Amino acid sequence: MAKLEGKVALITGAARGQGRAHALRLAQEGADIVAVDICADIAENPYSLATAADLEETVQAVKALDRRIVAAQVDVRDAAAMEAVVRDAVAELGRLDIVVANAGISPLTKTPEDPVATWQAVIDVNLTGVFNTIQAAVPAIVAGSAGGSIVITSSAAGLKGNLTMKTIGGFGYTAAKHGVVGLMRAFANDLAEHSIRVNTVHPCGVNTAMVNNPAVGELLQSDPSAGMALVNLLPGVAMIEPEDVSAAVAWLASDEARYVTGVALPVDAGFTVK
Repeated sequence: MAKLEGKVALITGAARGQGRAHALRLAQEGADIVAVDICADIAENPYSLATAADLEETVQAVKALDRRIVAAQVDVRDAAAMEAVVRDAVAELGRLDIVVANAGISPLTKTPEDPVATWQAVIDVNLTGVFNTIQAAVPAIVAGSAGGSIVITSSAAGLKGNLTMKTIGGFGYTAAKHGVVGLMRAFANDLAEHSIRVNTVHPCGVNTAMVNNPAVGELLQSDPSAGMALVNLLPGVAMIEPEDVSAAVAWLASDEARYVTGVALPVDAGFTVK
């Protein structure tokens, strides 16, 4: 029997990258999926975000695994919209057991048009968006009376302070990714009585559009020393793949990790122990 048979998992940022990989891995493990993504660009973010077509690719890939899926184009900054997504998904799929709060942006540019707006955008998406996602989902998980698992995507930048790359967006990203560790620990305490486990995963650089985009390329060209901050400990590992993170997410979501809560789990090729 698959590890997540009969479960339903909500995943934000699910249209591409890590979010899509998480959706497919949890579906392979037997879960039905609620896939959420903004499917639009954010003005303060210097690279293009996922599209409706990307989200539809995720939908079709999950269906090909013979799992049910509900997809919605929603901004995690919109608390009311997130509550509506959960309500509609539970009405269709019958329950909610797992949350993967994964949506995020990384506006790494030396010269943002509006530094204050850039800071606020990354805090709003990467920190407040995680809070909104969990707040929307918890009542449905509690109502199921079967416990659950919440996994938050943090970053190596949530454990170390040397990944700002001297940018406003980098400071905001680092602050938000540290912030979700605090959220994780607070929710782990608050939700333990309902047997809901809460953990964070902390990847190093992942081979997705968040890293592989022109803005990051320009930044590294302008300041080659910034690239040294991205070097991992394990030899020959410049970046990891989204599926490497998904393996950890699937484990944390499963009963194999039934006694694991309040943990900040690096998936980082040794980056954070350098």
